[in-house]
Amino acid sequence: DTLFQPTHTSQRPSHQATSMEAALNRLGRATGALAVGTFTVSQCLYTVDGGERAVMFDTLRGGILPDVRKEGTHFIVPIIQRPVIMDIRTKPREVPSVTGTKDLQMVNIKLRVLWRPIEEELPTLYRELGTDFDERVLPSIGNEVLKSVVAQYNAEELLSKRE
Repeated sequence: DTLFQPTHTSQRPSHQATSMEAALNRLGRATGALAVGTFTVSQCLYTVDGGERAVMFDTLRGGILPDVRKEGTHFIVPIIQRPVIMDIRTKPREVPSVTGTKDLQMVNIKLRVLWRPIEEELPTLYRELGTDFDERVLPSIGNEVLKSVVAQYNAEELLSKRE
């Protein structure tokens, strides 16, 4: 019925094949353990770069913690803690305003502000205003200051005293 006759009929694996299979199983387990360990460690670390600070949101201790983390690598408890990275470098901001002078003429003016947050107040800033605190605070303060200063002068004085 068949054209070829099997020359080796033994189905038992050799000793060398069994030890190779065991070595591959150990290697697979070690690789899996290494992958799980690397993932776990990477989830427990975070980095704060230069010019930034971090405030910690902790679900077990009631929200934002009062301490500010400086630059470097820090540990967290995954799922329970979440770092919020905030920029503390000095940044320019232009605040445009249309305001009235002492002689009731309307003036289109811009205020350029160099600002940065106070490092110790970052937890309070984040808790009360969020990460976009500059968008919420600076325009209203700048507008108020511009209106109070420009209202002290008439239009001619503003043109002659500008620098």
